[in-house]
Parts: sequence; C-alpha cells; structure tokens
Amino acid sequence: MKLYFAPMTCSLSPHIVLRELGLPFELIRVDNQTKRTADGLDFLTINPKGYVAALMLDNGDVLTEGPAIVQYLADLVPANTLAPVNGTWERVRLQEWLNFITSEIHSGCAPLFNANIAEPTKAIFRAKLFRRLDYLSQALEQQDYLMGTFGLADGYLFTVLNWLPLFNIQIRDWPALAAFMARIAARPSVRAAMAAEAASNLGAI
Repeated sequence: MKLYFAPMTCSLSPHIVLRELGLPFELIRVDNQTKRTADGLDFLTINPKGYVAALMLDNGDVLTEGPAIVQYLADLVPANTLAPVNGTWERVRLQEWLNFITSEIHSGCAPLFNANIAEPTKAIFRAKLFRRLDYLSQALEQQDYLMGTFGLADGYLFTVLNWLPLFNIQIRDWPALAAFMARIAARPSVRAAMAAEAASNLGAI
C-alpha cells in the first residue's frame, strides 16, 4: 500500500493507524501547492479531489477521506483494538466520534487557516470551535480515550488538535485535552509517524 501524505495535515491520522497495526506501506509526500508527488506524479491523477490523505492499494484502487481510510485499515487486521467489529453498536459509536471530529473539529478549523477571512468572522468560527472543545474536554475528563481505550478516533482527534497552536489557541486552557494530547504523543506509533513526516521536510523520504 501507498499512503499519500503532506506534513501537518489530516493524513497523519491514517499514518498513525498504519504504524499501530504494523501494516507494510510506502509513505509518499505530496506538495500541496504544486500537486506533485515525491515520486514525480501528478497527484490529481491519484486523487482528483486534490487533497490528502489517499491510500493506494496493491491492486491500484485508491481510497480517500480519512475516516473511511482508517476504518478500512483497521478491518484488515482482525481482532485489533483500534476499532470495534463492523456491524456492532460499538462500531456505530466509533463512527459517531469520527463524524463529530471531521465535521465539527476538522471542518471547524478550516476557516481559521484562510487568510482571506476577516478576523471578526474568524472570531465567530473560533467561538463555535471552543464550544466543541468544551464538549470534548468534558468527555475526556471521564476517561483517558474517547471510547475508553486508544482507537481510531483518538488518533484523528490528536491530528486535528495539533493544529490549534497555528491559530494561537492554547490547548492548556482545556487541561483534559492537554493531558490527552500528551498521552497520544507518547505512543511509539505516533512518535514514529511524526518523525517520518518531519524527516520528509529534510528530503529523507
């Protein structure tokens, strides 16, 4: 398999999952400006949507959208601890968390990246995001991980919360979220994924 990624994007989430599961894969960087891959291809021929993550299977099929990719990967390894069995109530709960993260946190951050949006408008988006962070903080005050043990939703949440410093949002304002981030950052899979992506900035990948 090939994972097409760009540093500091949501592709870190499936990258973490690949390492957690011990699946073999090739990591290929995408230049978000030129849409060229590190191996010289036009990324738009791989994912016409133009953004990472994209997972190319050994048969050439391409899967996009992070929540779909991570669930596909988890299902490749039966009895893994990252995702409940498909078709169970617990799996639906996982999908509920993944949808919340993608629609409320991931998408909630998107306007804050846009330099063309005026600050008063951004303040509205920021206030809505803060309400969502309050909700997450309350959930993580009760347990260390969103579903009790580390899983797909935690890797995704860690990925998007990593963007908060870019907007001068201090995670320490939510102590439960700060503790969560420290727990996830200490995992070997997360450390390895982040190191590999950092190395790509130096041309090592």
